[in-house]
Amino acid sequence: MEANWRAPLFTAVAPIAWGSTYFVSSHFLPTDRPLFAAAMRALPAGLFLLAITRTLPRDDWWWKTAVLGLLNIGLFFPLIFLSAFHLPGGMAATLTATSPIAMMLFAWLLIRERPTALGIAGAVVGAAGVALLVLRAGFQVDLIGVAASLGAVLLSSLGYLLVKRWQPPVPMLTLVSWQLVAGGIVLVPVAAFVEGGPPALDGQAVWGFLYIGLIGTALAHVAWMTGLRRMPAGAVALIGLLNPVAGTLIGVVLAHEAFGTAQALGMMLVLGGVLAGQPAVHELLRPARKNVVSVVDRACVPTP
Repeated sequence: MEANWRAPLFTAVAPIAWGSTYFVSSHFLPTDRPLFAAAMRALPAGLFLLAITRTLPRDDWWWKTAVLGLLNIGLFFPLIFLSAFHLPGGMAATLTATSPIAMMLFAWLLIRERPTALGIAGAVVGAAGVALLVLRAGFQVDLIGVAASLGAVLLSSLGYLLVKRWQPPVPMLTLVSWQLVAGGIVLVPVAAFVEGGPPALDGQAVWGFLYIGLIGTALAHVAWMTGLRRMPAGAVALIGLLNPVAGTLIGVVLAHEAFGTAQALGMMLVLGGVLAGQPAVHELLRPARKNVVSVVDRACVPTP
């Protein structure tokens, strides 16, 4: 049973790390340079991992890496920042919580991985839980922000499923280094063109970028891609709903943000949705389902 939970627990490192980046970004990094922050998040971390792995793409993995880096990093990061600028954080997080449904759909189309009933139910319940957890009254819908948020969901879901379909012949640390470098190379000129030269960084910003680069990006992506390799795509996508849970808890503990009944209920729904889609839970429920079916079958047998 322990082995069945090892992959989900390691995969959960990714959304928990991503959730912590909200606090770090808002308290330690320059808030008016989102594209610079995205480039600094991707390229240095990618080059650091590449220096460790010392492996470059070969054959058709040059163009595959370019595609994955563009979808998962180069386009995803700017769209996430754009949605953050045009939408309240709760609204953006709620739209991003539709990603398990998108992942299940792409998995069905690209790798013939049929979604389970429990997985679909978990996605719906989890998205509702995220809405309760982060939505606040008085928000306004901005169509640019909505389009950016949903675009980020669709592009990253496609990128993650391509990782699963293409089956990279290298360790995930190597694949992540390729994607981060490819995405960072796209982001650097875009950031320079839109925002100008890099800003001056104080000590707090340097430590913030180190944390986001090494923990919130490098480690998180290795954990996430490892989960994609070892688990069904739908189960991995549901684990991603832990992102707003982690962000909320860190905000409550470190920034003394409000936490009430609605947030507690939302958190329980999210956790229930995540668990509902995990293969280990399905294995636990399989004997119970067999017993129920056996009882029903015996009850349906006519008495002689």
